[in-house]
Amino acid sequence: MSGSFAAQAVSVLVTVLVVVTALVLVRRRFLTVTVTGRSMEPTLYDGDRVLVRRSPVEAVRAGQLVVLASPHAGTAWMIKRALAVPGDPVPRARVAALAGAAEPRVPADRLVVVGDNARFSDDSRRWGYLPGPLLLGIVVRHLPGPRTASEFRSWDGGKPTAGSGGGERRRNPVPRTGHFDEGRGTDT
Repeated sequence: MSGSFAAQAVSVLVTVLVVVTALVLVRRRFLTVTVTGRSMEPTLYDGDRVLVRRSPVEAVRAGQLVVLASPHAGTAWMIKRALAVPGDPVPRARVAALAGAAEPRVPADRLVVVGDNARFSDDSRRWGYLPGPLLLGIVVRHLPGPRTASEFRSWDGGKPTAGSGGGERRRNPVPRTGHFDEGRGTDT
């Protein structure tokens, strides 16, 4: 009987170790960021939470939402849309700060990012290229929060979802995921 108890104890211990290891690995790869401010409206609103996958600059594609450290000291994270990534043509017409850029393409390890609500966004339109080391990761999911699940929007590049009306804040349901809060983000 003690052999059976010992086998069960070992089995439980192994299961606990596997679960803890998996949680640690997920925590190192994913985190949540809470949106503050209005720079990403109507895609994201103040208080919304997003799941972010830590990623290198090479993984970012134009149109994706990204989280970066602000180039200004003292500001936490900012959430923006990648307008151009390394190798893309320099978007001179859309980004005044890059109008005089000599190179035809976005340099390696640089990003051009903008807020969806230009009136409330400090971004590449003001700063030009942002260095790749500022990148924390790519937004992979909008997390349920105070609003109901039926209000969540899909990540379709900002286009209205099928069946949604013009100005509605309708969102597609998003399954709940783990809570890995690394703190509040900012959108300055």
